[in-house]
Parts: sequence; C-alpha cells; structure tokens
Amino acid sequence: MADFDPAQWLGRTEEVHDQLSRNLVRRIAATFDVAAPGHGEELPLLWHWCFFQEPVDSAGLGSDGHPALGGFMPPAHGRNRMWAGGRLEFLAPLRVGEEACRTTRIAHIEEKNGRSGSLLFVTLHHEYRQGGRLAIREEQDIVYREPSPPKLADGEPLPEAQWREAIQPDPVLLFRYSAVTFNAHRIHYDWPYVTEAEGYPGLVVHGPLTATLNLAAFVKAHPARRPKRFSFRGVRPLIAPAAFEVGGRSLEPGVAELWAGNASGLCQQARIEYE
Repeated sequence: MADFDPAQWLGRTEEVHDQLSRNLVRRIAATFDVAAPGHGEELPLLWHWCFFQEPVDSAGLGSDGHPALGGFMPPAHGRNRMWAGGRLEFLAPLRVGEEACRTTRIAHIEEKNGRSGSLLFVTLHHEYRQGGRLAIREEQDIVYREPSPPKLADGEPLPEAQWREAIQPDPVLLFRYSAVTFNAHRIHYDWPYVTEAEGYPGLVVHGPLTATLNLAAFVKAHPARRPKRFSFRGVRPLIAPAAFEVGGRSLEPGVAELWAGNASGLCQQARIEYE
C-alpha cells in the first residue's frame, strides 16, 4: 500500500523552460539516422520528450538511476518505475531553435492490486507552449510496481500490417536515446543491474523510444497526413538486441491502429487520429 497521503501530491505543478537547441536536435537526428530539421522548422513528433528534463545531481538519484522520489513525484520506495503509456494531442508544431515551456500537474494517483502485486499509478498532465501558444497537450501514465519477475510470456500475434518497419535495437541505440533524453534509468544500459537487480534477460527498450519509432513509421508511410491525436500503451517489454517491428493498419478514415512487437508477439499498442 502507498506509504503517503495522495492528497498531499495531487494537483502539484511544476514549470520547466527549455531551448529547443539545434545541437540537441542534431544528436536526436543522428540517433534515429534521419536528417536534422533546421532552425525554425518543425520539431518531429515526440522529439519533445528529449527536452524539458530537469537535471538532478548524482546524490539525488535512486539506486535505479531515476531521480529519488518524494520531491515533485510522490514517494514509492522500493518499487520499480515504468512509463506505461500516454495520450497526446498535437495542436501546433514546436519549432527548432525557439524557447518553449512545459507545465506539469499531477492529475491522478491510484493504488491497484495486480498479478505482480501492488501497483501505484500516477498520471501527469503536461502542456507544452511556445510563443504563448499551446502546442501539445499530453497525459503520461507512470506505474510503480513492487519488485517481481517481469512479464515475459508470449503475447498476442501481430495483426496483418498495411505498413511496417524492422527495428534492430542494439545497445548503442538504447544508450544514445538515454543520452539525448537525459534518462539514467539503468534498465536501458546497465547489463548487470537490469539482469541481476530487476530480473530481465537483457537491456530493456524504452517505451517512448518504441512509440517514437512507431509514430515515425506512420508519418513516413503517410507523408500527406497530419497526426492530431496519438495514444500508446505498453503490453510487455521489448528486450534488446532481439529485432522487432513497428507497423499498423487503417481502421476507418482518419483513424489507424499501430503496434510494436516481435516473434513473441505484441509488445506495444497505439492508436492515431489524423487529418
């Protein structure tokens, strides 16, 4: 059970300003092996996750590499952190080279009991603004679970795709994505930690990295379409260096389902609305 009063954290807010630096944009582009947008051009979708990271001194990190809890985020001592999914609304493009602001509010906290034990769900509401204009509205689902063996059983078979891309998640890709997002979570780059402390068979592919590759594959396959809403949910972990694919299919005009998975089945589900 939660060892704190959720009412003390609900509604807390923080504001983070950042410059959408061309230097960092070039590093993100190199990580994904794509051309970097120039100054004033649109920031590719979901690249905003590489910005607005508040730096924390080493003394302020937990044993898993994440910032210790009990500051802005509620305490969840002894639990493992997962980014379970989220929902985004794209209202206007963010522009490279300009300052932007993210306002965050803790919108929901709930304790649940699952097959792996007690789970603490925290929902964050983000709003991203640039030049006084609201560009992105986002809800982010964070889950803290009691230490237990990870769910690695086979998942549902992948649906028949209308478009797909093969991904080879080697340790270099995972390390570079951790670097551009300033994410020190050790499950993505520290082999002894992820296998011995958290029980995974190898390095874990970032959920947001998978979502970014998934949405990018949709944009590449549909260059004339403009995404308006995107949601995603993790089903089970992707483990490097096993290859996986991202793909999707249209459901109806303006709506498509997306997914990521490998030979063992579905790992992430997503949905996109576009015009």
